[in-house]
Order: sequence, then C-alpha cells, then structure tokens
Amino acid sequence: MMDKILEALITSSHPLPVKKGIVKKVVDAAENSVDREQCKAMFDLTTRLILIGEDNFQKQVGHQVLDAYARYHRCEFEEFFNKGFILNLLQQGYGSLDKKDVAVIDYIHMGLKLIMSCPSVLEIFGCMHTEVLRLVCERPEPLLCARLSELLSDFVHCIPRGKSAVLFCQQLVRTITQFQCNATQEEEIRGFISQVNKVSNLLQSIWKAEPGALLPSLQEVFVIISATDSIFEPSIALASLVQHIPLQMITVLIRSLITDQNVKDASMTCALCRMIDWLSWPLAQHVETWVIALLKGLASVQKFTILIDVTLLKIEQVFHRLWYPIVRPGALTVLSHMLLSFQHSPEAFHLIVPHTIKLVQFLKDEDSPTGKIFLMQLTELVHCMMYQYSGFPDLYEPILEAIKDLPKPSEEKMKMTLNQSAWTSHSNSLASCLSRLSGKSETGKTGLINLGNTCYMNSVIQALFMATDFRRSVLSLNLNGARSVMRKLQLLFAFLAHTQRAAYAPQSFFEESRPPWFTPGSQQDCSEYLRFLLDRLHEEEKTCRILHEDSPCNSSSSARGSSSREHPGETSPLSDANLPRQDDDGKTLIEKMFGGKLQTTIRCLNCKSTSQKQEAFTDLSLAFPPCLEDAVEAGPTQLLTPANYESTMSHCHTAFVSDALHSESPVIHGLQVEEIGHGSEMMVGDMLQKFPLQPIASIDSCSLPVPSDKLVSIHSNKSIEQNDKTKSVPHLINYFLAPEILNGENKYYCEKCASLQNAQKVMQVVDEPEYLILTLLRFSYDSKSHIRRKILDDVALPLVLQLPVEKTASKSPALSQPLLSDSPENLPKKLKSSGSVDSSDSQPVSYLLSSIVVHSGMSSESGHYYCYARNTSSGSVGQLCYKTNLADLSSQGCATDNDDSNTSVIWHDPNCKETSKEWFLFNDSRVTFTSFQSVQNITNKFPKDTAYVLFYRKQSVNCGVYPSTINGLWVNGEPPLQKELLDAITKDNKLYLQEQELNARTRALQASSATCSFRPRGFDDSDPPGSCGPSGGGGGSGGFNTISRLVF
Repeated sequence: MMDKILEALITSSHPLPVKKGIVKKVVDAAENSVDREQCKAMFDLTTRLILIGEDNFQKQVGHQVLDAYARYHRCEFEEFFNKGFILNLLQQGYGSLDKKDVAVIDYIHMGLKLIMSCPSVLEIFGCMHTEVLRLVCERPEPLLCARLSELLSDFVHCIPRGKSAVLFCQQLVRTITQFQCNATQEEEIRGFISQVNKVSNLLQSIWKAEPGALLPSLQEVFVIISATDSIFEPSIALASLVQHIPLQMITVLIRSLITDQNVKDASMTCALCRMIDWLSWPLAQHVETWVIALLKGLASVQKFTILIDVTLLKIEQVFHRLWYPIVRPGALTVLSHMLLSFQHSPEAFHLIVPHTIKLVQFLKDEDSPTGKIFLMQLTELVHCMMYQYSGFPDLYEPILEAIKDLPKPSEEKMKMTLNQSAWTSHSNSLASCLSRLSGKSETGKTGLINLGNTCYMNSVIQALFMATDFRRSVLSLNLNGARSVMRKLQLLFAFLAHTQRAAYAPQSFFEESRPPWFTPGSQQDCSEYLRFLLDRLHEEEKTCRILHEDSPCNSSSSARGSSSREHPGETSPLSDANLPRQDDDGKTLIEKMFGGKLQTTIRCLNCKSTSQKQEAFTDLSLAFPPCLEDAVEAGPTQLLTPANYESTMSHCHTAFVSDALHSESPVIHGLQVEEIGHGSEMMVGDMLQKFPLQPIASIDSCSLPVPSDKLVSIHSNKSIEQNDKTKSVPHLINYFLAPEILNGENKYYCEKCASLQNAQKVMQVVDEPEYLILTLLRFSYDSKSHIRRKILDDVALPLVLQLPVEKTASKSPALSQPLLSDSPENLPKKLKSSGSVDSSDSQPVSYLLSSIVVHSGMSSESGHYYCYARNTSSGSVGQLCYKTNLADLSSQGCATDNDDSNTSVIWHDPNCKETSKEWFLFNDSRVTFTSFQSVQNITNKFPKDTAYVLFYRKQSVNCGVYPSTINGLWVNGEPPLQKELLDAITKDNKLYLQEQELNARTRALQASSATCSFRPRGFDDSDPPGSCGPSGGGGGSGGFNTISRLVF
C-alpha cells in the first residue's frame, strides 16, 4: 500500500516542498514493521526510481527510501538483492536502461554497501569476479570504468584472483588504451583526468595484492604501444600507469626489453615515440625517467638508428611541451637528454632553433619563480648546443641576443656535460652488465689508430692538435675543398675534435704527409717527420702566395667571398679562393706559430771586427754536453773552448741545418738566412790571440761578454730530488747558447783579414716563436760500430721557463727585407762582415710546457712514441694558478740560484695544486688522464722512455691569437666548422653509429641472452696491426708494451 502512495505522490503536481515532507514521513515509517510483500514492492519501486527515474528528484527519493527500508528490513533486502538479480542487471540492463549504463554500476555499488554484513554477499562476490572481467573486456567508457574502479576499490573481494587477476589487469590496460577525451572545457578535461586516475589507482592496488600481475600488465602495455599496425592511436592515458611502476624495476625491465630479439626496430621505434607522447599527460610522474632509461638502454646496445629516427621525429613535439607549466619539468628533462646525446649532427638542435626565441620571451614574461628556473636551465642547454655546433652565426645570433642577460656556463662545464651525455659515453651505460661502448674515453679526447708503425706521426699530430692556438688557426681556415696538406690537416683536426669514434684512422693524412724517403710500415724519427710536415705546410702556403701574386685575377674577390661561417676578426693564411691572404708581416701560419730567429755573432780575434747573421728556425735541436759540470755548473763566468764543443755545436744551430740525427735524410731548407754585416770593437787582450783547447778564464777577458741574465737560470724546488748529475732543459739551452771559440780546423775566414782566423761565436734568440719546439738530440752516431746509439740520460722538464731573447734597438736595412727567399745568395756559406752592430737588450720570455713526445726504445729505427699533452693557449697562465709575473714565483716557494737573474725556471709551485685531469696521455688509439708528476718520473720508472720533443707555449698578457667573435660565438671555444667539414663529420658519425649497431646485433645473434662484460671495448690492450710492439716493426729491445706504459 505504501509503494502506491509514494508512486502517486512523486508523479503528482503538488509543490516540491509538500512532496519532500511526505517523502520524509515515508522514510521515517520504514522502521515500522512491514510484511515481506510490502518490502519487496518498496524495493521494486525504489529500484525503478533510481535506475529509470524521470528526473533527479525521483532518483533522489528512490535512494533515500531504499536505503531506509534496506537498513530496517535487511533480510528482505538480502532476499531481493540476490545473485540472479545482479546478473540480470549486468547482463540485460533494467527495462530501457542499457547494461553499460553508469547507473547500473552505481546501483550495485549501493546495494553491496547495504548487504555487506549478510552471508549472501559471498555468493555475489563470486559472480562479480566473472562479470567485472566480462565488462572490462567490452571496453567500457572512461566514466563507467571509473565507477567500476570505485566499486572494486571498495569491495576488493569482487576483483578476480590468481590467473584471472592477470587477465583482468591486461584487459583493463587495453581498456585504458581506448580512452579518448574530446572535451574542450577545462572542467570536462579535469573530470576525464580524474576518471583515468581512478582506474590506474585500481591497477596499482591489484599489483600490490597480486605482484605476479605487474609484469604481464607492463608487457601488455608494451605490446600496445609497439604495435605498428594499430587502427587507432593508443591513448596517452596509459601515462597514468607509469607513476605506479616501482622505479627499482627500471634496470630489469629495460634490459629485458632491449635484449629481446623478438622486438623489431619498427616496434621499438613506435613504443619509444608513444612513450614520449606520454609527456603531455598532466601530472604524470616518472614518465621522463622511463623515457630516458629506454633511450640510454637503446644506446647501450648500439641501436642508434632508432635513437636518430625518434629524436628527429619527436624533438619539436617535446620542445612545444615547454609552453605548458604542468608538463614542463618532464619535457625539459627529456629534451635535454635528447639534444645532448644527439652529438653526431646539428640537425636535431636546428629543428628547435626557430622556436627558441619565442619560448625564451614567454618564460621572461611569465615572471614566475619556476619559470625563471626553467629559463636558466633552457639557456644552459642552448649554450651547450651552440658550443657543440658552432659555425651557424645566422641561426645563433638572435638567440644569443635574447639570452645575453642570463648566466652562461663555463667551457669546462659544457665540455663535461656533452662528454657525459653522448650515446657513446661510458656513463650512458644502463648497468654494469650491459655491453660497454667503444666510444671515446672519459677524457673526451680522440685517439689515432696505428696504421703500422705510425706512432711517430700520431704523437706529433696529437702534440700539434693540443697546441690550442695552432689548432684553432687551422680549423678557422677557409680552404674550400683545396687538395693540400693543410686541408688534410684541417680535416684531421676536425675529426679529432668532433668525431664520436674512440680513435680515428688518419690514413688519408698519412699518405699525403709522409716524407717520400720514409718506408711505409717501418719506424721513423718523429722529429724528422715534424720538421718535414711544418716545412711542407710553410712551403705550400708560400707557393700559393706566389701563384696568387702572379695570377691576372689577383683582385679583392679572394678576400670578398668568405663563407658565412667565417667570423670577422679571424686571421686566415688562405682565402676563399685557396690563395694566401697577405698579412702585414707577410708571415705564413707556420712562421706565426712556430717560427723564431737565431742571431749568430762572430768576432774575429785578430782585427776585432764582427759579423752577424740571422737564421729562422721552427725548432731548436739541443745537444747533450759531454760534461755537464764543465758546460753549465761552472756558471756564466766560464766559456768552453772547442775541445768541449766542436763535437756537438756544429749541428744544433737551427732546425734547418742537418744534425747528427738526420744526417742520412734529406734536409728541407725553407727559410732564408739574413745578413746583418760586421763591425769592429775595442781591443781584446793578448791572451786571446792563442787558443789552447781548454776553458778560458773569464768572460770579462772577451770583447763579447755574456752576462748571467742572458742564460737560462736553474731554479730548483727542494721537493724535487735532483742530483748534481741530472740534466735539465735549461742546462741544454745554456749549452746551446754558450759562446764558442773557433780555432784549429774550425777557424773563421775573416774577409777583413782575408785569411782564416781564430774567432768567437755567440748565438742569441732574437725573435721568439709562439710555440717553442725543443728537440733533444738523443741519437748519436757511433763511428766505430756504425750505428746510432741513444742517450738515455734523464732530463728534468720545467713546467715554466723564461727564455732570454735579445731585442734589437735598431735594425739594419736587411732586416726589413722579406724573410722568405730561395735565392742562393741568401744562404751564404760564410758570414759576411759589416760595419756596425745593433744594440740589444735581453728580455725574458715566459714559456709554459704544453706537450712532450716520448720515445721508448734504444734507437730511432725502433721503439715506440707516445705523447703527453694538455690544452694551453696564450692566455692560460692564470688558469694554472701562476702569477702573471712568473719571476715573482721565486718568492712564493721556488728557490732561485741567482736572485739577480731575470730569467727563471719553475719546476712546480708548492702553493698551487695541479688542476685535476689537466694532462692527457696519447698512446695511439688510447687516451687517458695523467699528471705532470707522471711526466717528470717517466724515465725514472722506465729507463728506455725518454722525453724527445718538447712543445712550450709562449705566455703573454693577450688572451689569444684571435679576438672575441660575433656576440661570443667564439669566445674561449673552438672556431666554427665550415659546412664541408661538418658534413664530413656528420656522415662519418652516422656511419660509426651504424657500425656499432651492426656489431651489437651480430653479438646478440651469437648469444641467446645478454652476457655480462666488465672489460670495456674499444681499448687496444693488444698490439694493433703493425704496432710498435716487439711483434711489430719496432723490433727487439725497442719494444713497447701498451699495458705497462699506461700505468704510472
């Protein structure tokens, strides 16, 4: 009876307050005793109102009355709300109401709450296991799936168990895949996100209760996102699941994924692209972590084709996510990794360059604390990329203008970031059990492959490459495809700087630069090769100038057609037309960097007239004195006669005079000798008229005194143990510059006397080079045994030395003439006299040790060469914690032997800690970090390993050879590469990545599963083909073991 009254009431036209009052009385009457039939009638009515009520009022009334009657008449409701009734609702619906209507799930959810304490609920739970699985398989809409998730979260006994739980989770994942949001209003979008989160939270709870269901669920996710033939695009709502996957599973899951041979490249590409799409999902957590983990995993197994394709396809999409603050953190993290790891080509970075300025301005206008942080992070990323791919001023200038007020990272920080982020970086390995890459070593430097006893070339090239100003000068040349040695050297330097290979094979350069008398495959003298190479480069440029001057097309066009990549202010010896650009001083690049001048003054001891000449040099060949104590330790007040000198001084004057080391090879004469003239001075004592072969008592007795400040003084540090017999570079320089008496068979032909006369010869450096190359003449010819022997004496290497340079106050007309000439009269066999002598003033010039080429072995025809080096430029003194005035260091802990001397040597500053990882050891294809202490102790530990060729860099107040270029595009960095060089490197880098990928696939096919390898690839622990080891062409006692030589 009560059901009829209630039905009539709610369908009547009475005012709503009246209806509500009567409904309240009906609800209150529920506590009264009611028979079973009346209860069933009330349950039928209220169910009908809830499910198919015409308006919200009817549905609300149905909920209120049903809740009241079910609570007071629980047994009757248990009888009504039974298994059959629920199955009918889920399978057939209710009347006109479809079974997939949300109201059905809501009604069942309410009913379960009302009978939760009843025994029959267990039977209902059993039937719900099957029904919810069936419902999920029918792919319900997000709202229905969310309501079902709420029901299952409240009544976990309705969730399938065991294998059914695994299947349920897989189907629920597939259901999420089809979630689509077509809403445009923010409220609707928020509702959709909330619905998805409810479903993903249900999956999380199931994974916790059933851990065995997690991995199959994730496998199902991958099957979905890796499908290449999908008729629809999987929903990015799958991103909501990522936050519920334990992070500790990353390594296991990614390793399993990337080593699965059943996963094709196309499938992996699709999966990675769709994971990157997940970055658009609001409030998604850890998506960027998984994306980067997969990117690193693919790099660890050398699947670079996938990485290249995905990066180029998705980089712009990831960049555009930065406009939305809610997804910006993850997007910036992924963008940074993708750009920093994509180092073989600027293509990916240049895709986002056009959009960068607008984003920078947007972040500035946003003016929020988080926006400022992201702007600084984005700026640092952009600086790194412009540093990596310099040479595009037309693209970068607007960006630099937009970010000019923001902090710029240091060059060292950018280098470290790029080195650690590359696909071929060891730090990129996913885990220690994954195969490590054959990429660059942790130094970031590139080795040179031994082509068969070519260590002599490799060590010289690395030393030249580490001469920063020379390297930058070579790379800045615009040669436009010229086929020349300089072009080959430029290409080689470009590869050493930018290749992703651990070691580069310089085959083309070797064939072009090898002296014709060098037999391929046999060991050669690195000093001889260095001289030939420098002279070849010098002569090549000089020839281009002559051809240019003789050309009828000699016009300003050669200087006008410079590439857009060449910055104003750069000096280049060659123009766009492959012809020389005439500088004010007319010097070639080799002369600018390595060219110096020696002045020889000879005084006739009979007529007191003097003769002078100047000789250009690119290196100084330093002979070993027969007796160190006689030659140097006697001090600057004692001269040595030819008895002590004639065996060595005759071949150490200049780099272009044949010495004992190269007497059997052709000598390249590329530089002219200038004539200064001769003059007369005051009378000399009669004691100098006779020349016994013994030391002369005092310089004061000579008419050409050599003051103490004209010699390199020895400033030893007490922390370095040196015995009295130890030789040093300053000793050898002093010996080289010491005055010499010409008598006996070495008498001087004086034109004024018109006869051979005793004379005194003094050599002085009058024009210092930017890079001072010193060759220690360790190989002497034994006339008895007819072989070359090696001098194994240890030579102490000062970190900094000051070389005395004679600066002339006035110059004779001959000095202003062109330096370079091949005319025979400019290479006189003897010194011509002149009538005057220029006044001079000795000035100390500071030099910093840059590179050391070491020879290991017993002869120049065998053994092995390797090189110690560090980056130095003309402004690097401050970076090495030395004071600008190096002479002041004597008061900072570097004791001096002569306080009055303005020249000094610095072995090591005790108040300065050596810069970490400053020195590198280049040993063919291996490059490792080392220290200056290792350099100093090499001969003590390995007696056959001795310093042979030294590179010293002149220090000056200037910051470098080149001025700062456009808006800082080339400040403290490398010059931009020309397009032709950049294209060649990009092409080779892609080829290298393909080679690595092919090798990885080959290894994978040979093994059923990933093997654990703790030995890094890419290291030539065994002798390379044609190596300098005992089994190679080096031979016998000069053998070199590459393992032992790298552990100091």
